Amino acid sequence: MERWAEFVLRHRLWVALFWVVIAVGGGAAAGTTTNRLTIDFSLPGQPGTEAAAKIVQAFHDGGKTQPMLISVTLPAGEQVSSHSDAIGKAFDSVVATVANTRVIDEANTGDPAFRTKDGRTAYAMVFYPFPHSQGDRPPVTPMRTALTAAAAPLNATVGVTGMDALALGNDQSGPGVLVETLIGAAGALAVLAFVFASLLAFLPLVIAGVSIMTTFLLLLPLTYATDVSFIVQFLVALVGLGVAIDYSLILVTRWREERDHGRENHDAVVAAMATAGRAVMFSGLTVAIGLLALIVLPVPFMRSIGMGGALIPFASVAVTLSLTPAILGSIGPKVDWPKIRHENTASAGWSRWARLVVRRRWIAAAAAFVVLGLLFAAFTGIKIGAASSDSLAKNGAARDALLVLKHGGVTTGALTPIEVLAQTDKAHAVAAALATVPGVEHALVSNGPTSNVGNETVVILIPSAETVNSKSVQVVKDVKAKAASVPGVIGVAGLGMDQVDFLHAVYGNFPLMLGLIALLTFILLVRAFRSLLLPLKAVILNLISLSAVYGAMVLFWQEGHGSESLFGITQTGAVTFWVPLMVFAFLFGLSMDYEVFILARIREEYDAGHSTNEAVIEGIGRTGRLVTSAALILFLAFAALASGPGTDLKVLATALGFGILLDATIVRSLLVPSLVSLFGQWNWYLPDWVARALRIKPSVLHAEAPTKPQVSV
Repeated sequence: MERWAEFVLRHRLWVALFWVVIAVGGGAAAGTTTNRLTIDFSLPGQPGTEAAAKIVQAFHDGGKTQPMLISVTLPAGEQVSSHSDAIGKAFDSVVATVANTRVIDEANTGDPAFRTKDGRTAYAMVFYPFPHSQGDRPPVTPMRTALTAAAAPLNATVGVTGMDALALGNDQSGPGVLVETLIGAAGALAVLAFVFASLLAFLPLVIAGVSIMTTFLLLLPLTYATDVSFIVQFLVALVGLGVAIDYSLILVTRWREERDHGRENHDAVVAAMATAGRAVMFSGLTVAIGLLALIVLPVPFMRSIGMGGALIPFASVAVTLSLTPAILGSIGPKVDWPKIRHENTASAGWSRWARLVVRRRWIAAAAAFVVLGLLFAAFTGIKIGAASSDSLAKNGAARDALLVLKHGGVTTGALTPIEVLAQTDKAHAVAAALATVPGVEHALVSNGPTSNVGNETVVILIPSAETVNSKSVQVVKDVKAKAASVPGVIGVAGLGMDQVDFLHAVYGNFPLMLGLIALLTFILLVRAFRSLLLPLKAVILNLISLSAVYGAMVLFWQEGHGSESLFGITQTGAVTFWVPLMVFAFLFGLSMDYEVFILARIREEYDAGHSTNEAVIEGIGRTGRLVTSAALILFLAFAALASGPGTDLKVLATALGFGILLDATIVRSLLVPSLVSLFGQWNWYLPDWVARALRIKPSVLHAEAPTKPQVSV
C-alpha cells in the first residue's frame, strides 16, 4: 500500500484525469445500462419453470404471471344470471383488445364459481404475458378501459385487481433512482459536515459519485454477456453511495489524524494508505466475497445480482485508494478548512464508553446476547414466500375491486391459481382428479380458444387460500405429488410452484453458499488480523447478527409490528423468497466492514505495545465515531431506497438499514469490545506454520501489563 500511495502521489494529476474520464463515460452509459436491465425470476431446470415455459410457448401468456381478476358489478336489483351473455362478451372484449391474453370465466367453463354469493358481480381471470423489462407494465389500464367500454350498456361498475395490480397501488412510479440517490447524498452530507467540520465533507461525496458512475460503466458490458436484474440499479446507486462514502471517510479521517500528529502532507497520505487504506482493501474484499457467493446458486437473477453487486465494492475500493490520495496529496490541506475538529487524540466519549465496556465486559456481553437472542427467537417463525394481497395495497381501485370480490365470498386464492398443463383429451379427467386434493376449492377447464392450443389445455386450480408462503404452499406440493400419477398431466406452474422450486433449488444450496462465504472470509481475515480467534469470532458474530435481522423482518413485516404505522402497509404474512438471500449477501460483507475497521485498529494498538484492554479502549476511541457515522450514512442510503415503489423493495431496504444499525451498535460497540477483552491474549494467537502458509508475519504476544490505559499521541 505504501508503494501504491507513492505511485499515486507521483502521478496524481494523471490519476485525477483518468477518473474524470471514467466518470463522464459512466454518466453517459448509465441510461443505456439501466434500459438493458431485465425482470426475470425464472429457475431454469426446475419443474415449475419448465411447465411455465411450455405454457408461454403454447399460449403466449400466463405461466409466469398471476392473473388479473376483472369484474362487472350490476346495479342493485340486477342479477348476473339475467345478463350472462352480455357479461361474457364484455370479458371477451378485454381479450380482443389486450394482445396475448387468456380469459377464464363462467361463459367458457360453465362454472358458477365466477359469481359472488349475492349474484350481482361476475368476475373472470385474465392471464397475460410476463413483463421482461422495466418499461413493460402489467396491462391494468388497458383492461379497465376495454371493460368499461364494453360494460357501459349495463350501467355496471367494473374492477381490475390482481397481485400485480395491487402491488402497483396508487404509486405508479415512486421517486426514482436519481431522486433516491440525491436524498441519500443530502443525508450523508449532513453527517459528513458534522464529522469533518470542514470543506472535506464534500470529498467523500465526490468519491461516491465517481464510484457510482464507474460501476454503471463496468455494468454495461455485463448486460451484453448475461441478463442482469433491474434490482442492481438500486443497489449500485444507493449501496454504492454508502460504501464509497464509508471507505473515503475512513481514509480521510486517518489522513487528518496523521497530519495532526505532525506529519507532512505527503507522509500523512502514505501513512493513511498503509493503515486505513489496507483496512479498506480488506473490507471491500469481504463485501465482494459475500456477493460473489450468489454465483453458486442455480438462479440467473440472483447470479446477476451477485456479479453486478460485486462491482460496487470493486469500484469503490479502486476509486477510494487512487483518487482520494491523489486529491489529498494535492489540495487536501487547502480544503480542510476551517480547521475546527482535530484528530490528534481519541474521542473522549468513545474512550469512556470502551472503558465501561471493558470494566463490565461480562454484563455487556450478556446484555448484547439477550437482545440478539430475542430477535433470533422471532427468526424461528419466519415464513418464506411472497407478500399477501392485504399488504400490497391499502387503498386504490385495485383494492376496491378485490374487496367487492372478497365480500361476495370469492376466495383470494383466485389471485394465486395453480396452472396445470394437460393433454386436451384428458383435461377434464385431470381436473376431476386434482379437485380431490385438500385445499383445492375449484378445478376449471375452459372450452375457449385461448385456453386450448393443439392438443394442450391449461387446467386452472383455485386454492382455498393464497399460496404466498412456505406454510400455505402445501396445497401446491400436494397437487404436484398427485399430478405425477395422473395421466395426461404435462406440468404444474404458478406462484406457489415457483416458491416450491425456489425453496428447493436456492435454500437447498444455501449451506454451500454459507460455507463458501465463511471459509473465504475466515482466510481473508486471518491475513488481515494475523489471528485465528478474531476471524472466527467475526464470522460467528456476523451470522448471529444476520439471524437477528431476520427476526426483525419477521416482527416488522411478516407480523406487521410497525409496517403499517411507518409505511401504511399491513403485515405481509411472509418474507419475499429472494429477500433473505439478498440481505445475507449484502449484510455479511457490509457489516464486516466495521469489524475490519475496529479490529484492524485494535490490532495496530496491540502491536504498538498496548495490552489487550488498552488496545480495545484506544481502538474504540479512535474508530467509534467513524463507525457510527459510517453506519448512519449507509442507513440513510437504505432509508432513501425504502422510499421507492414496491413492498419487496421496502422490505429489502428496511432489513439492510436495520442490520447496519444493529451491527454498528449492539454488535460492534458492545459485543466486540467485551469479547475481545474477555479473550485476552487468545485474540492474538497464530501458529507459525499458518503465518508461513499465508505469507504474513507472525503474531508476537507480549505481556499483559496491568497498566492504566494510555492514549497515543
